[in-house]
Amino acid sequence: MAKPQEKVSFRERLKQIGQVFAFTAKQDKWFVPLLVAAVLLPLSLTVLVVLLTGGWFWLPVGIMLTLLAAVIVLNLRSNAAMMNAAEGQPGAAASLIENMRGDWRVRPAAASTTQFDMVHVVLGRPGVILLAEGNPQRVRGLLGQEKKRLAKVIGNAPLYDYVIGTEEGQLAIRKLRSTLMRLPRNLTGKDVNSLDKRLGALMARPQMPKGAIPKNMRPPKGQFRQQRQR
Repeated sequence: MAKPQEKVSFRERLKQIGQVFAFTAKQDKWFVPLLVAAVLLPLSLTVLVVLLTGGWFWLPVGIMLTLLAAVIVLNLRSNAAMMNAAEGQPGAAASLIENMRGDWRVRPAAASTTQFDMVHVVLGRPGVILLAEGNPQRVRGLLGQEKKRLAKVIGNAPLYDYVIGTEEGQLAIRKLRSTLMRLPRNLTGKDVNSLDKRLGALMARPQMPKGAIPKNMRPPKGQFRQQRQR
């Protein structure tokens, strides 16, 4: 479901930037050198222009350009670092979509197995999008089952499906955001709201995870027999 955006205070925003900086510096060895270069280069050029021309009005322009360069480097390198860290992590695709701009309504792990294979259902202006994560052979079957289940309620709405991964025929998670943003807007906002209600009713029906039950979740031997004898 789409979550209403909450206002973030200036102090919280600075804290978020600090966390992003620390995370990116830990993941990317080139981040700090590139950020230093992005700050020093515009400042050096600004100082040089001011000394040559005597025009102090260039100083605020240089400061703004320096801040812009720093923000661009932070944004690009932090996104790349997050994509690298998310590669192969269960649920990473759903988390990425939930933090995208726009009206994207995500139902994480709408279908899953006990082996941590999962299919996320995403609803947006392009239509219904299924994102599968896990073992390629198992998630193909899971995708087929989910398509049949959704066909009961989505009507003529477009249905897209992707298997997240790095193998041939799969969609790399670093390309997920751009891929979804390029999809055509097939639905109106009213269509999305109507379809969201139908999907919500369908998802409210409980589903049993597919696959073998892990040993640590199995009841002790003879338990069912004892219950039947009571």
